[in-house]
Amino acid sequence: MQTNILRASAVLWVIWGLVHALAGGIVLSADATGGFQAIADAVDPEMLVADYHSAVGGILNQHGWNLLWFGVATVIGAAFIWRGNLTAIWVTGMIGGLADLGYLLFVDFPGYVNFVPGTVMTFVSGTAIVLSFSVWLRARRSQHAA
Repeated sequence: MQTNILRASAVLWVIWGLVHALAGGIVLSADATGGFQAIADAVDPEMLVADYHSAVGGILNQHGWNLLWFGVATVIGAAFIWRGNLTAIWVTGMIGGLADLGYLLFVDFPGYVNFVPGTVMTFVSGTAIVLSFSVWLRARRSQHAA
């Protein structure tokens, strides 16, 4: 049972990781206007067209880089979770969960993004965290009972 729960969590983290790595690649390959349009998909694209200072492009590329490495790190973490590594539950949950918390607070709640894929990915990471941490808690209780 616990193995299946961890594997379900791992699959969710792979999905989340691939979506975010792809988003990072899109942002890194676009100019500032295109990067903003890719992220803030609920905002009229014409409202985001501007002649941005190169510093804005640099900051946006740093965000794209973070999306890319968050995604890759969670895919790697998912492989360890699949194998039952309890430490990977914490590391992957911190990376993906805290990244998504920032997204939720600063991009999703203000309404800059559409429900799909952004908000859906928050549900994906939240479900992965709840599933994997339920196994971690059971394992911890078993260690203390022994």
